[in-house]
Amino acid sequence: MGPVDAAATDWHRVLAPRSVALVGATGRADNPMARPLRWLTERGFAGRVHPVNPKYDELGGVPCAPSLADVPGGVDLVLALVPAERAAATVTEAGAAGAAAVIVFASGFAEVGDEGRARQEELVAAARAAGTRVLGPNCQGLYDARSRLFATFTGAGERPLTGSSGIAYVGQSGAIGGAVLDVAAERGLDLSAWVSTGNEADVTLTEVGRHLVADPDVSVLAVYAESLPDPGDYAALAAEAAAEGTALVVLRSGRSAPGRRAAVSHTGAMLGDDTAFTLVSRRFGVVLVDDVEELLAAATMLRGRHGRRRPTGRSVGLVTSSGGAGILAADRASEAGLAVPELDERTQAKLGRLVPAFGAVANPVDVTAQLFNDGGSFGEVCGIVRADPHVDAVLVLLTMLVGEAADALARDLAATVAEQGPDAPPVAVVWMAGEDGTAPARAVLRAAGVPVFSSIALAVRVLDAVAAGPGAAPAPLDALDPVPGDGWDLLDALGVRRPRSAISTDPAHTAAAVAELGGRAVLKTEGLPHKTEAGAVRLDVPTDAAASVHAELAALPGATGVLVQERVPDGVELLVSVDGGRDGWPPVLTVGHGGTATEVHRDVVHALAPVTPATARSMLASLRCWPLLAGHRGAPGADLDAAVDAIVRLSRAAGLPGLAELEVNPLVLPPARSTSLASTLALDARIATRSDPRHAGQAVAVDVLRTET
Repeated sequence: MGPVDAAATDWHRVLAPRSVALVGATGRADNPMARPLRWLTERGFAGRVHPVNPKYDELGGVPCAPSLADVPGGVDLVLALVPAERAAATVTEAGAAGAAAVIVFASGFAEVGDEGRARQEELVAAARAAGTRVLGPNCQGLYDARSRLFATFTGAGERPLTGSSGIAYVGQSGAIGGAVLDVAAERGLDLSAWVSTGNEADVTLTEVGRHLVADPDVSVLAVYAESLPDPGDYAALAAEAAAEGTALVVLRSGRSAPGRRAAVSHTGAMLGDDTAFTLVSRRFGVVLVDDVEELLAAATMLRGRHGRRRPTGRSVGLVTSSGGAGILAADRASEAGLAVPELDERTQAKLGRLVPAFGAVANPVDVTAQLFNDGGSFGEVCGIVRADPHVDAVLVLLTMLVGEAADALARDLAATVAEQGPDAPPVAVVWMAGEDGTAPARAVLRAAGVPVFSSIALAVRVLDAVAAGPGAAPAPLDALDPVPGDGWDLLDALGVRRPRSAISTDPAHTAAAVAELGGRAVLKTEGLPHKTEAGAVRLDVPTDAAASVHAELAALPGATGVLVQERVPDGVELLVSVDGGRDGWPPVLTVGHGGTATEVHRDVVHALAPVTPATARSMLASLRCWPLLAGHRGAPGADLDAAVDAIVRLSRAAGLPGLAELEVNPLVLPPARSTSLASTLALDARIATRSDPRHAGQAVAVDVLRTET
């Protein structure tokens, strides 16, 4: 059967049900599966609760029905507290009872092999036939703060969970999800909603996420993902979160799994498995983090739809009670690509009236311990730095300030943060002192929306993540007509120049071709990948030596002919590659330092394809080899306008039907104001198509253009 229409799912009946039935409810208090009934009956859930088990007349003081069919008044949500082999039957019964969804907690499905996979397919078929949705299997359920719905057995649910932080969570791992719920609650950040999707046989995290980002009470959605089988759904989630003004913070595992893409092409060695995911995320301003600590810290910094905002740039103001801590923070910030600018003269003048003369006011701002001894306002200092026009975020660094002094400082800083309003730059604190002496102070700051770290490195990573901001949108993707002939025709259709050339299988014909190209030419063996490494390239071959060189090249194993190509003046060499999208992700353009040492340089940048001229120019400027392009030590540099034009044209190959990859390496750039080289030239290229049997799984590039470095 076809998939259920996710848009038609009534999520209100799932997250705020009028009635919940617990099939397989147990009377064993030590069994984790007894927790949902206890929590639902004792912690404020306003709906009806119906335990279902023929072995009991009542459980926890609540009448127990022998079957779902015997539950009076209908059911919105069913908790299947049954073994895996009974799950499909429970789903069928839930559909007959009119349930909107069933949460299947049991494991033993696709995660355990073929038998479990068949059981999971049976579960999905039952859900489709019954017209109900399934969350799970192999999940830990969900929690909703407003409805007081505890449809979960996670041990983290034992915490009071009495508030609502405006942060919602959805993730595929129950264990990671439990850790997020527990650590957040320990820090006074009771989540507004929490959903564990498990195997995602039916309901996916992107579907749940799209519902949550539209909730006006949710200002941040934190996500843990192990796999994203439908990139289109993820892109829709990211786009909708951006449109709603809901911050999306994503922790994804498995981003560097090896072996997903074997590659003969130069690009393949440098195009990570998660490149497209990262680019789509950046396109919509998704904050990407690397662990649970960062996930919660970023969510704390961004929470409050009308309270906190992302940095508008990458400049950080550092305020510290220790000069050493300030230096460390400046080092880590610089390494992360964050700027630590000198503060405005007016800012420094204001600080000079508060900070002792032996302190520092330029950035980092070192107030020294004397400020506290003199009863100065640390909050006022931070507020002055926060108001500086060059500062996009403030990082406060504290050392051994504990006890009552710590509490007073926290109240002072929290008051300043509140007084300056929602549009002021965000503030974070690194407190390098024991939790026991600073716990109340940390709680005050967290309540004010100020994340508190114990590590400078961690704080800088989070600031780097939240400061990234939305990326460039790709240019419109125009579908190209299939290009007849070989790959040279594709370059011609894109308007990218290439050297004059000819293919030869005869020594005499090769000599004639060299003569026609001016008496000297480049000869390359056809049919071999990585020709330079194979010794299959000869430069500056004269006409009288062409026949003998042809014989040498044609004798190489695998040779199918000889390419005769006109000589090209030297210039800066780039690699430009565009794929047609893989595994459902959009096309990606790669630009980098080209030539035979491409893998050595590993100087590449990526963007969603096709690109605009502005994006192409920005990509060039971000390369480490940019000084060569811009002009180094008096050299004229490259013709950047010509380079941008060629990159934009090549990126349009993303619209070619069946394209797996087009790689040009090198693309030779003429020097600026050059008279010897009129424009960029694609010297060597390769195209791979999905239809070629040698391109298994979009993995192996096929040498269609007949030339390659």
